[in-house]
Amino acid sequence: MRSKRGRLDRFLAGQLNIPRKQARQLLVDGRVWLDDEQVFAADRLIHEFSHIRFDEQWLQRQNPVYWMLNKPAGVVSATQDPEHKTVLDCLPPAALVPGLHIAGRLDKQSTGLVLLSNDSRWTQALTLPSSSKAKRYRVRLANPLDDTYIEAFRDGFFFEFENVITAPAELRILASHEAEVILTEGKYHQIKRMFGRFRNPVLALHRSQIGQIVLDDSLAEGEARELTREEVESVAY
Repeated sequence: MRSKRGRLDRFLAGQLNIPRKQARQLLVDGRVWLDDEQVFAADRLIHEFSHIRFDEQWLQRQNPVYWMLNKPAGVVSATQDPEHKTVLDCLPPAALVPGLHIAGRLDKQSTGLVLLSNDSRWTQALTLPSSSKAKRYRVRLANPLDDTYIEAFRDGFFFEFENVITAPAELRILASHEAEVILTEGKYHQIKRMFGRFRNPVLALHRSQIGQIVLDDSLAEGEARELTREEVESVAY
């Protein structure tokens, strides 16, 4: 079991199934180590990546991991699915640590950048509406585009189901049937619903960027790599 942020004595009591008073005595006796430091204070704060040892027994020793995947079409953004291949199935075995989850899902047929981590604070900083992280997409459409799309995306659309108006989005026409869209939010099927107002079906949707993290163009579909330190640190939390 991983700890969340909290007091060390509470964590010890839960892990060892002992009263908290007894957990404090273990600390007083010098039998607990936190991140290679012998600790005696019961109120030391810990988190899910603190390394905690009692005598010679490791109680918690997990490190944060951060991965980017170039998701292929037909793969579902889920950690498990009884019928379909998932994004976790695309990762190497070494990446499959406890608590690994997805930061920003894509539809089954959509492709491109998917980020995964076991660091919940990091993924929340990416995905919370208040973060307003820009997400860049390339879209291929069934019908031709014109400049009326640009103004409509900038002004926003009223979504009856959520009773909200979408935040201003940037649309750039790349070709008669292709556009680049930049969103700062991620409502359910948002891009498809926005183009749906023009009765223009989305044929293909590819995400290339979330915040400052850009999909590595050396990754073939279905390939993944760990994020660099700079990429991880670009997400402030």
